[in-house]
Formats: sequence, structure tokens, C-alpha cells
Amino acid sequence: MKQLTLEEIACACGGQYVGDEALKQTAITSVERDSRQIKNGSLFLAIKGERVDGHDYIEKCFESGAACAVCEKAPENPTKPYILVDSTLEAVKLIAKAYRRKFDIPVIGISGSVGKTSTKEMVYAVLSQKYKTHKTQGNLNNELGVPLTLLAMPDDTQAAVIEMGISDFGEMTRLSDMVRPTICLLTIIGCCHLEKLGDRNGVLKAKTEMFKYAAENAEYILNGDDDKLYSVTEINGKRPIYFGFASDNDYYAEDIENSSEGGISCTLCFDNTRLGVTIPAIGNYMVSNALAAVAAGKLLGLSDEQLKNGVEAYKTVGSRANVINTGSIKIIDDCYNANPTSVKASLDTLANFSGRAVAVLGDMKELGREELKLHYDTGVYAKQKGVDLVVTAGPLAKKLAEGANGVWYEDVDGVIKALPYLVRRGDTVLVKASHSMQFEKIVEFLKELKIK
Repeated sequence: MKQLTLEEIACACGGQYVGDEALKQTAITSVERDSRQIKNGSLFLAIKGERVDGHDYIEKCFESGAACAVCEKAPENPTKPYILVDSTLEAVKLIAKAYRRKFDIPVIGISGSVGKTSTKEMVYAVLSQKYKTHKTQGNLNNELGVPLTLLAMPDDTQAAVIEMGISDFGEMTRLSDMVRPTICLLTIIGCCHLEKLGDRNGVLKAKTEMFKYAAENAEYILNGDDDKLYSVTEINGKRPIYFGFASDNDYYAEDIENSSEGGISCTLCFDNTRLGVTIPAIGNYMVSNALAAVAAGKLLGLSDEQLKNGVEAYKTVGSRANVINTGSIKIIDDCYNANPTSVKASLDTLANFSGRAVAVLGDMKELGREELKLHYDTGVYAKQKGVDLVVTAGPLAKKLAEGANGVWYEDVDGVIKALPYLVRRGDTVLVKASHSMQFEKIVEFLKELKIK
């Protein structure tokens, strides 16, 4: 990482440095919240969690080579310097904000109700054709994950792609203050976190807080097919760049051919250019992600060849529209998370597969007052898409089953017991629900299921 001394860290977070004054100019080598990840020269963040208190591990971290700890209470027998703060969580945000200022590079901030991670991966694949690019790992997209992502930027980083996830008003403002994006990219304004955000207008308001701390002369890339985002016609004195399927967008696509086996071939159209690509993924929404990434790449000076190579280098991560062929059935493992917008997109993808379509769906959380109606409407959508069988689990998903004329079970165990009698050879089975539903158990069961 770039040089960041203990004195700079204490100054950035307003903490009290306690220890040998001669060690104030020590530069840290990494920032860690997990004592098992400590290396020589690491800064350890002592965070009190629900089950584990990081303060109990400070001495162990010092023994493992940590140079310093940021903590809310003094260690009993400190053998190394520590920085005392009121809140370690607040301190790491301030430290990350200071570290971000050391980089004069393109930083792409990405958010939206659906497609944040897949768009982040696509942008990363594209920008990596020209720049040494840093990206958000895993689900580190919240008020702890974003600062950790920023603090993990290597010294020679030339571009960064930062995923920014929120569930309430004010969060995006705080994230943007750390990230200071030079390009703001928003995917879709959907029905998610409505418990706190109210409706899609609330989601739009919360997501566009990103613009408040965008860098001077930042660029803005928005999904022009989304009615809420298309209504945003000027940001900080600039017209946004729009992408989407409609041909009136600045970046749009033609000749889309979706193969459940070989990916998606299409022509990306922009600036009098027609770029033929094959995206190694499923789901038409990946075309939209590719358009967004190409728009970012074009802003940053990539050639058409680099843009094409980047799109075609995309790799799926985790349980996000990952297709598993067991030999008897195909499983679309998309159980990372779910809201009505993302479930409908996955149902669109399911409809592209040959054979019988089966959707195993579960509760979608944090939808607020309209949660039952939103579940029912999602079921109706599945029926309209021609899904042959909808199987649901969870108290909310009972309404989803009603809308789809499907079958409902109380929990995941009930679904697992029933699946051997419901699934047939040649089926394509979509598995999707909010992460807390633990639908990954269903995926694991289906992978081992023997079908005659």
C-alpha cells in the first residue's frame, strides 16, 4: 500500500496515539479486522461484533507482527503502540478517506438495486485491459466494507471499481465521502430496502446521494431504460451518459442472441461504432452490464479492441446466475440475494432455457408495507413468463406461490424433501431467495440429486 504512517492515521481519525514517540513514523503494510490475517506491519482494527470483540485479540495481533491497533479501550498490557478512538468503525472511515486522497486515479463508484456486483465485475474486466485495476472483493460494499476496500488498494493501482451498497438514507452520502468517485454508475432503481426507503422514489433519492461527493468534473453513467434514472437529466451541471436496450440511449445493443450454453452474442452500439461481442454469461441483463462497462471504458480511453476483450473476459462470481449442469438437470444458482426486480430478471433468464422451467423461490426481505403484494405480483410474473413449476418456501413466499399457482412449503427443509418428487430429468431449475433463507442448501441438494 502507499505510505501511511501511524502519525497520519492518528491525525486522520482524531485518535489519541499511545506508545513510543519514535514509532510514529512507522508505515503500516496492511489494514486488518481479522486477527488471523495479521502480517508484519499490519494495522489491526479492534471492532466489537455481536459474537466476538476484537479488543480481546490485540495482544495476539501484536505477537503476530501488528505494528499498531486502533481501539476503543486501552489494551491491558500493550507491547506496541495503539490509537485510542471513540468508535473504531467511525475511525476506519476517516482513515480510508485520507488514504483515498493519496490516489489521483479513476475511481468508479457502482450502485443500484440490482446488478451491482455483476456490473462491478464487468467494469473490472474491461478496465483491466488497460489499467492495473483494484475492485471490491466479495460483499465488502457497506460502511465497513468500502473503507476496507479502499485501504486494500496497492501502491501501483491505476483504477479502482468500488461497489457501494446501502439500505437507508444517509449511507450513500457517507460512502461517497470516502470514495469520491470520478465516475458514478447506477444500474437500476428497483423495489429493495423499502422498509426504510419507502418506495422507488425513496430508492432513487438514496442512491443518488452518491453524486454529493463525486469528484470535481466527475462523469455519470445511468441506465436509460430505468424510468427513475432516465428522469435524471443533469447532475452537477453535466448531462449523464445513458445505457440500455432502447436505441435512444447513448450506448445500446442490437442483434441479441441468448444461448443458455454459449453465452450471449450481441452488437454494442455507440459513437457510430458497432462492436460485436460474446458475453460469457447468461441473462439479457448482462448485455446492459456490458454497455455500462463499455461506457466507462470509453471515458477512460480504451480502444475498441480492449473494450471487446474486456467484455469477453468477464467471469461470474459466487452464487450469481451460475449455471451448474449435473448431467440430468441444469441449476441456475442465483441464491445470493433477491428482491422483486432481481427475481423477475432471473425469471427472464430462466425462460431462455429449453426444457421444463422450474423456479424455486423464497422470501424477499425488507420490502416494507407492500411486501405481500410484491410477492404475489412476482408470482404472477412467473406465471406470465411460462414457468412450468414454481416451488416456494417461507411465510412471505406463500403469496408468491398463490400468484404463480405454485406449491408452497414452510421452510427449506420442506422444499428439499419434496424436490425428488417434483424435479424431472431435463429440467432447468432456478434457485433464488434472500440470503437469510439459506437457499444454498437447496443448490447443494440438487447437485447431488439422482434423477432417473
